[in-house]
Amino acid sequence: MKVTLIGTGNVGTNLQAALTKAGHEVVWLRGRDFKAEDISGEVVIVSVKDDALPAVASKLGNQGALVVHTAGSIHMNVLPCPRRGVLYPMQTFSKSRLVDFKSVPLFLETEREEDMALLDELSRTISDSIHHTDSEGRRLLHLAAVFASNFANHCYALSADILKAKGIDFEVMLPLIDETARKVHQLPPREAQTGPAVRGDEGVIKKQSEMLSGTCKEVYDLMSRSIQERPLSGSPEGEKEIAK
Repeated sequence: MKVTLIGTGNVGTNLQAALTKAGHEVVWLRGRDFKAEDISGEVVIVSVKDDALPAVASKLGNQGALVVHTAGSIHMNVLPCPRRGVLYPMQTFSKSRLVDFKSVPLFLETEREEDMALLDELSRTISDSIHHTDSEGRRLLHLAAVFASNFANHCYALSADILKAKGIDFEVMLPLIDETARKVHQLPPREAQTGPAVRGDEGVIKKQSEMLSGTCKEVYDLMSRSIQERPLSGSPEGEKEIAK
């Protein structure tokens, strides 16, 4: 297919590589300075920051093509187009590291059945994991992904800062990080949990908390409490809290 891709950030760069590899003709435009007359093709993919979506959408004009965005938490109604939808790739992306798109789960939504057929056909050329979901399901997926990826990576950054204070290279953490990730391929995350909080080792928790200060201490205390409130058997109170 001929596809117009608007956006040259992390997601856009990876999408452009995947679409081109799959044999599609890609018109690649910068989100900040494209013109409606530059757009062509059967599908238009808008891959820009969530906050920039309304402004970019207002520049699309009256497109006859199917127009989709890639945001996890934004409704497709942000696109003022007669044919619209969403192609949400649930993965962490960086410009400097292209991912294997074949393994990236893609979550699709459109208003029209015929548009879903077109978007599904396009998506299956770049990924082996295709799912149809509505906006509410996609919002929950995005929220879960923030915990599983963004927050987890921030914990890596805090770990690196702690090690740096003693001149220890963060590389020593990589085998631990890799094994933690491998375990949840075979065990539910709750059963894979280890450490002083799940063991109820209050002495270690208290000493480690006292070693920290500021926001890092707050994160440690909150995470330890969260683990303790959700034991292996599950916590009705914790489940109610999440369900809100």
